[in-house]
Amino acid sequence: MFLRIDKLQFDLPLPKEANPNGAAAVQELMGGRFGEMSTLMNYMTQSFNFRGKDTLRPYYELIANIAAEELGHIELVAATINSLLAGPDVKDQEAPVDPTTHPFSFAQDVRYAKHFIAAGPGAMIADSHGKAWSGDYVYSSGNLMLDLTHNFFLEGAARHNKLRVYEMVDDPTAKALVGYLLVRGGVHQIAYAKALESLTGVNMEKMLPMPNIPTALIPESKRIIDQGIHRKLYRFSDTDFTQLSTIWQGTHPEDGSEVFVDEYTSIEGGPNVDGGHDSGAFSPEWDMGEIMEIARKLHDKARLR
Repeated sequence: MFLRIDKLQFDLPLPKEANPNGAAAVQELMGGRFGEMSTLMNYMTQSFNFRGKDTLRPYYELIANIAAEELGHIELVAATINSLLAGPDVKDQEAPVDPTTHPFSFAQDVRYAKHFIAAGPGAMIADSHGKAWSGDYVYSSGNLMLDLTHNFFLEGAARHNKLRVYEMVDDPTAKALVGYLLVRGGVHQIAYAKALESLTGVNMEKMLPMPNIPTALIPESKRIIDQGIHRKLYRFSDTDFTQLSTIWQGTHPEDGSEVFVDEYTSIEGGPNVDGGHDSGAFSPEWDMGEIMEIARKLHDKARLR
């Protein structure tokens, strides 16, 4: 069972201008082989299939709570893509347009025209070249050691891709997203490393740094680190999952600070993103006047003023 809160995990800045090609690059962080859909569905599936939820409870709780956080990560990536597609002033899209004037002619030259053809325009569950995300990317073996090792590698590969996207985009919205995800993905990788060390005695971070680039070198990440968010593993429940600190304890390998479990309620987050009415895409409908009339009727029925 999940609790949903109508805000983003991170206060995402608005873009300075629309950037469809930047949105295309960020798509890799959504539906790529090592994107947030993959981390979400790997950990979610492993938590569903976990055998020994009582006897091995701390490991089950670790995977389950990281899966819950990843739900918020795909929401955040989608919000970034939608922001880059809409631009900073969504009101510019509301004026009625004549489809015969080819209002989307610019989209012929963007890398990811499907954003405008099939998505409204909006995020796709696909990678940066339009290949749909696949359930074949999910690994859930039923063997705890194999699953944890896979998850450690998955977070490392995801980190590589985030850094490469960071090097491609110059938009502050996309860079802020990557900065945040690098910090939180780092928490997850370190958590899986700590879990493996508790089982095997092997220090995974020393054996296999992937990649060996301090997160604090990324300015957008350093701002998150300075808030201490790199030290926290979130518990996404008011009453359950109380054994996370059995694994998430000790020091953070990058700066030696003490790590700790914190409640999901401590996440300040930020407002959700609304791309607004786009008349050219008939999204949500052809005529803004019709939308306002529907909204008026709904408000009247709900006795809202």
